[in-house]
Amino acid sequence: MSVAAGFEALYGAAPDGVWAAPGRVNLIGEYTDFNDGFVLPLALPHTTVAAVSRRDDGVLRLHSGDADGGIVQLGVADLEPLSGGGWAAYPAGVVWALREAGHPVAGADVHLASTVPTGAGLSSSAALEVVTALALNDLFELGLTRPELARIAQRAENAFVGVPCGVMDQMASACAEEGHALHLDTRDLSYRQVPFDLAAEGLALLVVDTRVKHALGDGAYAERRAGCEAGARALGVRALREVDAAHLPAALDRLSDGTILRYVRHVVSDNDRVVRVIALLDAGATREVGPLLTEGHASLRDDLRVSCAELDLVVEAANAAGALGARMTGGGFGGSAVVLVEADRAEDVAAAVRKAFAGAGYAEPGIFPAVPSAGARRL
Repeated sequence: MSVAAGFEALYGAAPDGVWAAPGRVNLIGEYTDFNDGFVLPLALPHTTVAAVSRRDDGVLRLHSGDADGGIVQLGVADLEPLSGGGWAAYPAGVVWALREAGHPVAGADVHLASTVPTGAGLSSSAALEVVTALALNDLFELGLTRPELARIAQRAENAFVGVPCGVMDQMASACAEEGHALHLDTRDLSYRQVPFDLAAEGLALLVVDTRVKHALGDGAYAERRAGCEAGARALGVRALREVDAAHLPAALDRLSDGTILRYVRHVVSDNDRVVRVIALLDAGATREVGPLLTEGHASLRDDLRVSCAELDLVVEAANAAGALGARMTGGGFGGSAVVLVEADRAEDVAAAVRKAFAGAGYAEPGIFPAVPSAGARRL
């Protein structure tokens, strides 16, 4: 059944429209977005689709075809941050954030269905937020730009759901273009679409979902964000973005806390890796990006300490089987890794990763190609 047909079966009338927003995978630049740094995500073909109708009576009705339970009914004037609500907190948080910002959103009927894997570090929550924000922007004629919608979606996740994420995921979902990676400056939300046609170069980017579920709300993400902010204060800068990689050794000499020192070293070096990867892509040297991915994984594993045995095994097995490079992507503690491979070696590398997982007694990972896809849109 289509999402529109599902909406009509639930609510008794056709929706006003249907919208889609993608998940994302991040090529390089992890934990840099809340440090005002650079990131390089791309949208996936996997999307959250929302059939939505406008209401003007203060009632918000939400339904997900992917979750147990019936319709969640809420009053838009009664929405309270940090009040729980599972999956429904994300679209409800968008309504709250829009209203808090002064936009006259007076209710909606929403039916959702998603192909974005949950818990895989591929931004299923951002896709849910962005598709809701885009639909309401259209239906209530709010006139918000894509970066403004991304900020609303981030505000929903930060203040309403309670996850202190940066803005990368929402910007990737809202602004990505097919065939491109999004070079985003998270300080001012300026961005550039970087051509990223791997197939034309005989390359592929594999996403390996370890099927280890993580929850960024469990405190580990927040602890690292707080540590990065403490590092910035100790160095007398507004954000770690302002520490140049060339001056990193001197900056580290000024830090006495070993944990904060590791966090700072990761963020500054990964920010620099984004710049270096962009330069390689612009020069047509995409294969040379591989070692920077592996270097980034080592930093996430050793300095930020957000990897896990399954993610480390993906990188180790893929590289041993001839991958050009690999790293974990997303918040870590499970989730997914990306692997850059020659297209004609992709199946061999995938098989090697599956074999390594079987040998370690892990569940079989999900492996699929990351095809740079379009951002949020009305269907």
